[in-house]
Amino acid sequence: MVTVELANRSGEEVEEEAAVELARRVLVAEGVGEGELGLLFVAPEEMQALKREHLGADEVTDVLSFPIDGREELPEGVPRQLGDAVLCPQVVGDAWREPLVHGLLHLLGYDHGDEMEAREVALRA
Repeated sequence: MVTVELANRSGEEVEEEAAVELARRVLVAEGVGEGELGLLFVAPEEMQALKREHLGADEVTDVLSFPIDGREELPEGVPRQLGDAVLCPQVVGDAWREPLVHGLLHLLGYDHGDEMEAREVALRA
């Protein structure tokens, strides 16, 4: 099973159990049945700082992904570290599911384009 470490530093109430359940469902659908995932909800100021620091864009966004292992081959016995998906509830509001799926696909190595869009549509079904 995928272990999800969730933290909410956003100051907003979020549907934590539903987010964890969706994350696990997406990962299993993508063939990742075991590993560790960080799921973080942050305030707009922290999201803007992360985007500025890591992408050089001084603006707030809905989701950022910080991949570690993705789908790489790992030595026997080494747990898969998927990385972190960071969402900003004040930006996504109640529509957090699509940005979460988007961020998870980035953790698995997908880049923007037709293939990623097709997977997003399939996973929302």
